[in-house]
Amino acid sequence: MNEVNPAAVATSVAWGGFALAFIFGAVANKTNFCTMGAVSDVVNMGDWGRMRMWLLAIAVAILGSNSLQLAGVIDLSKSIYTGTNFIWLSYLVGGFAFGVGMTLGSGCGSKTLIRIGGGNLKSLVVVVFLGIAAYVTLKGLFGAFRVAVLDPASVALSTGQDLPSLLAKALGADKKAMLILASAVAAGSLLLFVFKDREFRGNFDGILGGVTVGLVVVGGWYVSGNLGYLAEDPNTLQEAFVATNSGRMESLSFVAPQAYTLELLMFWTDKSKIVTFGIASAIGVVAGSAAYALASGRFHWESFRDARDTARHMLGGVLMGFGGVTAMGCTVGQGITGFSTLALGSMLTFFSIVAGSALTMKWQYARMLREA
Repeated sequence: MNEVNPAAVATSVAWGGFALAFIFGAVANKTNFCTMGAVSDVVNMGDWGRMRMWLLAIAVAILGSNSLQLAGVIDLSKSIYTGTNFIWLSYLVGGFAFGVGMTLGSGCGSKTLIRIGGGNLKSLVVVVFLGIAAYVTLKGLFGAFRVAVLDPASVALSTGQDLPSLLAKALGADKKAMLILASAVAAGSLLLFVFKDREFRGNFDGILGGVTVGLVVVGGWYVSGNLGYLAEDPNTLQEAFVATNSGRMESLSFVAPQAYTLELLMFWTDKSKIVTFGIASAIGVVAGSAAYALASGRFHWESFRDARDTARHMLGGVLMGFGGVTAMGCTVGQGITGFSTLALGSMLTFFSIVAGSALTMKWQYARMLREA
């Protein structure tokens, strides 16, 4: 029997994350996939096109991820989203802060990376501030506040916080049956809402963006949760998910990985630091977006208008870094990847992000009227 080489597995996981994120970056650039833009279109114009694209991505991710779960290919209970500790205040505060931040910063974590690939220097500044704030929230001053004030406001669940586990316990039913039921109802309801709109049914880019993003999230689960899974790491003799910063299976998320990317660059000579799935995926989004922008002739340099614009984007980056780590994910990390596990925390974070973004847009509009 051949011994598994964890270093080789780690390399495969990192390259898998890069490849999936490259596709994400290219397609998201082409289709203008933007979660902040989706909220903006609904709030400011009553246009649900991009919101339907986001919801389609969630539906595809739910169906694909839970199909892998049912087939025994992955185990979503080993992700960070389905744990028994329901930190409701962190989800609410972190999600709301992230929603405010992504509006001030002109896009969420993934859109910021996509814009960097297209030549947007404003987004490069946002990423730096997002990454620093995320690191400070993980291990620094903001982290002390998060751990001492927000995380203790929680509900301990005897089962995981995913809907199938909760339903199985409440109804005394088989968890596998509840997984099928919850996935079908959740994804079916989203698909019904998405495709009942005739205009969206004819929107090729909208469908392409939603389906591709959803499938990329499913692919991420497979890469980290199957290819990167070791039943027994030869170095520790314990179960391990190789090349993930959380030590668990992961899929796409774009806040904490940016903090770990900065950490890797700062401690490059530390041989314990490696390119993880999250770091590779953050780099892959930029590369994929840049490739599409250059090939299509859409690459162009863009910078700040004035000091006020600069300050707003810097603040947006800080709020996204703090909020994304506090809520354990962003519009992709919780809004699609986490949502695909049917975790209550992911759903609460999703609505908190949307609320924070929508209220900030209302405030910006009112302020614009006052200054007019």
